[in-house]
Amino acid sequence: MAKKDKLKQEKDNKKAVVGFGVIVREFKRDKVAMTAFIIFATLILGIFITSMFLDSKKAMEVFITNRFAKPGTKGYIMGADEGGREILFQLIIGARNSLTIAFSVTVLTTLAGLFIGTISGYYGGWVDAVVMRIVDFISILPRLLLIIAFLQVVPNYSMLAFIFIMSVFSWVGNARLYRGKALAESSMEYIKAAKTLGESDLRIMTRELLPNMSSIIIVNTTLSLAGNIGLETGLSYLGFGLPSSTPSLGTLIGYATNSDIIKNKVWVWLPASLLVLVLMLCVNYIGEALKRSSDAKQRLG
Repeated sequence: MAKKDKLKQEKDNKKAVVGFGVIVREFKRDKVAMTAFIIFATLILGIFITSMFLDSKKAMEVFITNRFAKPGTKGYIMGADEGGREILFQLIIGARNSLTIAFSVTVLTTLAGLFIGTISGYYGGWVDAVVMRIVDFISILPRLLLIIAFLQVVPNYSMLAFIFIMSVFSWVGNARLYRGKALAESSMEYIKAAKTLGESDLRIMTRELLPNMSSIIIVNTTLSLAGNIGLETGLSYLGFGLPSSTPSLGTLIGYATNSDIIKNKVWVWLPASLLVLVLMLCVNYIGEALKRSSDAKQRLG
């Protein structure tokens, strides 16, 4: 009976190593990461579902007579800002906008970095030399200052323009990372065997190379999401994010500009600050757990 159980356990372990099984198994063992994942998923679903039932224009209507109304007074659940607007509604809509921007920038920069980095690492030689010189030039430019400069040049920019400008200067790090991985994988025997069999470069990259880069892609994408949430929040806090008529987490935190609001009107900026903190901590815990799970997958082959 014991031998049968042992064989079953070994069989289950072998199954777990296949594909993403080992990553899922290792991730589930991390209780902190699982808790962070549940909290993050709950917040995301709650924010996006609730925001579907809110009217952005109505939420931003000014009621100057209710300026800085305290939570629980005059019908305000979480209080009002200096324009008499409900903080709760701004928090939900602002979180949706900030997360939409962060998710979009993460996807765009990941795809751009993956495309450029994979081609550079796979072909090597003069292709790699030319691509990496371009990447080196862009990487030495002051990204934050360039984003701010372009946002000032573009008049009345929209959320799509904001996402595009952020993405243009944020892909080089991903390209470097994926180029290094592709360069290492391209020297492996399975790539050489595929070339010997006469498979096309596109087929080799999509069917052979990318699946073996999947772990690092997942980990880096997750960690990049936290960075992009922080970047959008920081830009909005400095006044270079979304227009003032469009709420975001950064604009809510940006209300904390004087000692009176910081000390006596904490309901204006504290909820957004705590939400950003929780979101970034959750994403970082998830990313670190995925990184450890990916390392375990590599150790087990």
